[in-house]
Amino acid sequence: QVQLVEFGGGVVQPGGVLRLSCAASESIFGNYTMAWYRQAPGKQRELVAIISIGGTVNYANSVKGRFTISRDNAKNTVSLQMKSMKVEETAVYYCYAEEIASRSWGRGIQVTVSS
Repeated sequence: QVQLVEFGGGVVQPGGVLRLSCAASESIFGNYTMAWYRQAPGKQRELVAIISIGGTVNYANSVKGRFTISRDNAKNTVSLQMKSMKVEETAVYYCYAEEIASRSWGRGIQVTVSS
């Protein structure tokens, strides 16, 4: 089962930019669909963005046009570029990897949007 570690969280001002990265412990090329989820306090975990093995992307409606998910198969990483961030997007962000036989989660990383 692949191990995932998230990087890049922290505090950002409303309207600001933050980039999250996720490093996988093994090759994700050709095997894993990758995604970012988030969970705000008192709320359920929700899908933010997903990128398929072939590079097809989909986003939650609330982040379309502001967030960009990308993957670097050579480096076994997936990133989430977040722009025009909102206070309500304060949450723990999780990296997720899925293949036919398994699903893996990172431990999560805190993102706080606050002035």
